[in-house]
Amino acid sequence: MSEEPVPQVTEEAVPPAVGPHGLTPVHPNHKKVLRIQALIASAFLLIPATIVQFAAPVPFGVVLGPVALLCALFVWRLPRRRYAYKGFDMGTDRLRVVRGYWWRSDAVVPFGRVQHLDVQQGPLERMYGLATLILHTAGTHNASVPLAGLLREDAEEMRESIRQHIKRETL
Repeated sequence: MSEEPVPQVTEEAVPPAVGPHGLTPVHPNHKKVLRIQALIASAFLLIPATIVQFAAPVPFGVVLGPVALLCALFVWRLPRRRYAYKGFDMGTDRLRVVRGYWWRSDAVVPFGRVQHLDVQQGPLERMYGLATLILHTAGTHNASVPLAGLLREDAEEMRESIRQHIKRETL
């Protein structure tokens, strides 16, 4: 019996990770950034709850327990869900950005409508090597479409690719 040759898999043959609805998910480090942001926001609930817990004549945990449980849910579950429902699809002449679980947003930006492009990084994004690509378009409705959670290099590469497309289109 002769054995059939095993096909070689190259990096180019492997498709990129695809999330729900055929979208490319943002970088997994974005989930960490969302968690840290949720942790900072939950401190604004925990600090007053702690003060009320110790100032009010109530049994320990009556005030702080439910707030701590709510904050734990806010820090653990919400960022996972926000990350899972965020993705993008970059076509040859447009960028589609989808985000949101409760309030779903599905924006398709034709490159011909783009006025200018920004790549921004906040301190948390910089710490994890991420960036936000912002497409500013003509018009007033959804004039800026942000795509957060990209690796800095990917955001810059996407910006250059869109810029080259716009440059070709205007010549």
